[in-house]
Amino acid sequence: MIIKEATLAVVCGPSSRLPETGQAEVAFAGKSNVGKSTLINTLLNRKALARTSAQPGKTQTINFYQVNQSFYLVDLPGYGYTTAAVSVRQSWGRMIERYLKRSDTLKNVFLLVDIRHEPNANDRQMYDWIVQMGYRPIVIATKADKINRSQISKQVAVCRKALGMQEDDLLIPFSAKTRDGRDQIWEIIEQHL
Repeated sequence: MIIKEATLAVVCGPSSRLPETGQAEVAFAGKSNVGKSTLINTLLNRKALARTSAQPGKTQTINFYQVNQSFYLVDLPGYGYTTAAVSVRQSWGRMIERYLKRSDTLKNVFLLVDIRHEPNANDRQMYDWIVQMGYRPIVIATKADKINRSQISKQVAVCRKALGMQEDDLLIPFSAKTRDGRDQIWEIIEQHL
């Protein structure tokens, strides 16, 4: 994918009306601090279009990034951020649910997990929820550069088992540092467009 233009086009908070973009959308879900914004920046060849932070819970809105004026990458709020107030976490959940149920142009959802750790109950719940909403999530195992290459296949198997993935479901190890997995993610996005 050649990126000619990428902009943060729409930001939706808990009370915002979801945009009717009229263009294909692919969404990225994952717990706080798993690297959604970093992944989006890497995909778009930008350093800081999507805001990143060492502090979890930075993305508290649904952010629509328009690419080449023809489709959108959608960054969903992170889940599992335990120091946020319960009411805040619930509002994020309602936002995500509303988006997944109401978007007419959403083509698929990528679920990000940290390859270094077994997916937890929140990850499993999100995976199952995405499936129940009628999507076949593609799992991206981020931070692959943080483990030895020899451990990647073992950790991929751990992630697949913990999420209850089917044999033909896709899981892509990804590293923003080395850009491993970037081209494969773009191939999948282009198939959905």
